[in-house]
Amino acid sequence: MAWTRNRVASALVGAALTVASGPAFAVDWIMASGYSEDNFHTKNIRMFIDEVEKNTSVKINLNSNDSLIKLDAIKTAVQRGQVPIGEIRLGVYGNEDPMYILAGLPFIASTYSEAWMLKDLQKGYFDQKFAKDGMRILYYTPWPGQGFYTKFPVNSTEDFKGKKLRIYSTATQKMGEMLGFNATILPFAEIPQAFSTGLIEALFTSPQTGIDIQAWDNTSNFTYAGAILSKNAVIVSERYFSALSKEDQAGILKAAANAELRGWEMSAQTTADQIKVLEKNGMKTAKAPAQVIDAMKTIGVAMMDDWRKTASPEAVAVLDRYLAVQ
Repeated sequence: MAWTRNRVASALVGAALTVASGPAFAVDWIMASGYSEDNFHTKNIRMFIDEVEKNTSVKINLNSNDSLIKLDAIKTAVQRGQVPIGEIRLGVYGNEDPMYILAGLPFIASTYSEAWMLKDLQKGYFDQKFAKDGMRILYYTPWPGQGFYTKFPVNSTEDFKGKKLRIYSTATQKMGEMLGFNATILPFAEIPQAFSTGLIEALFTSPQTGIDIQAWDNTSNFTYAGAILSKNAVIVSERYFSALSKEDQAGILKAAANAELRGWEMSAQTTADQIKVLEKNGMKTAKAPAQVIDAMKTIGVAMMDDWRKTASPEAVAVLDRYLAVQ
């Protein structure tokens, strides 16, 4: 941790809110993200940065793939002003507020149109929450639908009993346990080692993540369920953002709006393309059997009822508005 702090401090010297060495930029920002350059989230961020740098006086230096700050620590780093801007995965923060995991309940919003509507209804809640902590969300991008990476074909939920599953949020942990798994939350970067040490033997995640960690090295089957379109968000420190000129602020917001639309399109295209990549690397792929889907839908309803018990009245009101228009 000390090494990370020193590295961040060194990287920030002469960066944010200072004159950059090049004549084109008045402000030099450092950005942290958790995924590889091949990940569509990172590719979208690169295009966002290109647009920002083309139309504003802000230069953004992206440190991807956990190379500067670990994914789970990026939100805190932005809040503390260690870095001006970063990418987070909302589902990581379910222990802070149940709203973070609402989209992670299975089959609550399993299509892109449903997920977009839920995102829009959540926006006001998140805007207030992040503003209170001195931040703002610039844009949201969904992960593709999820599936099970296993060493065996999935015929029913009986195949899950007692298997050690890696998941990524409190919501998916509960879902995994209700399906019969021994579910463990692990950061993305720890997956390969967890397989090698026997800590896990299966994953529930997107095709994108499976490719990022070369899931074919440790599993042989991918069973696509859809079920969940959880979201990442690009966030910025309000202190850094408000210090920009009005023109630069407007330029960043416009680039963010474009990145959001583009990110949803990229996510939708990713599933079909990346299932082909899994197959090319020797994995057997299939759609989840009806019995598994039915079980996940039943679990989703039960999880929604439990979610209501822990969420604030304001958060429950968001869910009720969403359900009312379904």
